[in-house]
Amino acid sequence: MKHILLATALLSPTLAFAQVPPTAPGRYTDTGAKPGVASDVARLRDAALKDDVAYDIVEGLTTEVGPRMAGTEAEARARAWAVVKLNALGFKNVRIEPYQMPVWVRGEETAEVVSPFPQKLRLTALGNSGATPATGLTAPVVFFKSFADLQAAPEGSLKGKIAFVSNAMVATQDGSSYGTYGPARFVGPGVAAKKGAAAIVIRSIGSDHGRGPHAGQTNFPKDVMPIPAAALSTSDADNLERMISRGKPVTLKLVLTPKQTGVHESGNVIAEVPGTDPNAGIVLIGGHLDSWDLGTGAIDDASGVAITAAAAKRILDGPAPRRTIRVVWFGSEEVGGFGGEAYGKAHGNERHALAAESDFGADRVWRLETNFPDNAKAVGDRLQSALAPLGIVRGTGKAGDGADIQPIMKLGRTSGVDLNQSGQRYFDIHHTPEDTLERIDPEQLRQNVAAWTAMLAIVANAPEELVKTAP
Repeated sequence: MKHILLATALLSPTLAFAQVPPTAPGRYTDTGAKPGVASDVARLRDAALKDDVAYDIVEGLTTEVGPRMAGTEAEARARAWAVVKLNALGFKNVRIEPYQMPVWVRGEETAEVVSPFPQKLRLTALGNSGATPATGLTAPVVFFKSFADLQAAPEGSLKGKIAFVSNAMVATQDGSSYGTYGPARFVGPGVAAKKGAAAIVIRSIGSDHGRGPHAGQTNFPKDVMPIPAAALSTSDADNLERMISRGKPVTLKLVLTPKQTGVHESGNVIAEVPGTDPNAGIVLIGGHLDSWDLGTGAIDDASGVAITAAAAKRILDGPAPRRTIRVVWFGSEEVGGFGGEAYGKAHGNERHALAAESDFGADRVWRLETNFPDNAKAVGDRLQSALAPLGIVRGTGKAGDGADIQPIMKLGRTSGVDLNQSGQRYFDIHHTPEDTLERIDPEQLRQNVAAWTAMLAIVANAPEELVKTAP
């Protein structure tokens, strides 16, 4: 996602790093010295640049399981696959922690312009979408250039109409455009329904220019009946907008037949690298195991579970760390973060020293952000020194991103680290049929593993107290 030169240009090519000799045999060194990099941490980091474990996990999960919709039989197969894989890698205390969740599944999905320029369009139903009649729904289209325009529409003005929101997202390195344009999908269908719309189609929340639509979740208010809601491919959205610009009324036929199937089982898969000090707190890391179903979920988020597990494996294969590293492959993140909520309920009373999540693809980490108590600020400085040779700069934001770690972070006692990956191409692929193994760049994947390995070696052994005073 990020161009390597962008980050490395910010670094002096002559930057030197002091080597801190080991002082605690049997453990990776983190003496608290700054700004140097302990020699064993540097060796771990550099060795991870040749890592093959992460790619093996992504390849295996996408090939042997494929797409993994939350709460379905495919996600259950993914959990079973994960247990076998994590045990084979040597992790300890590997188990599944199940929970129940509501499940939505898609059905038939077609769209066509009836008039004035008849042709088929490519789209996909949004998660939680309502259904059209089996024979379809035909209605005139009302065009909104932006989500703000939809919000400004008078109450009742969309009765019997199909709303079309052409909300064109652009790529940004930090992914911030998702928050800007995403509400058209997150809450737009609910807004349209309250204004009387019979259905809504939106331009996919993506930065690509192709015919593969982007799936994703929407949420209707509790007092609003879900209407049919779908995302058009960006190319088809452009085409539909051009038709509308010719000034003739446009009529669209939709066939969307998704349904809610009730409450079913999902679960989190948990594995550990046991630590030597049970009072030092847990380092919680991971990503989410489920995926949308148009592709095979390679960048979202097989890569995240792979990166974090591969880094933890490198710590597992050496001296035992001070803190236990807990690897969690969260279930059902895509449809509402049920896995993170279930983990928080089951483990919120445990001492979590730090939490970090990988859920932004497999392109290079370009920025480090931290969230430590005042007594542990030096840990961030040591991380900065250890990660700089990988082309990673330090940001000024407060770490703690990630839907699945939010229930733990919200308790206010846990330190955080964000290893931000470039978003330059992420939203070209995100939730599309193109989210496949071929979109993984092995060298960038290895850079992620190296960054996470160095981070874990430092935070899992830091002498500072990372658990914050309760708010």
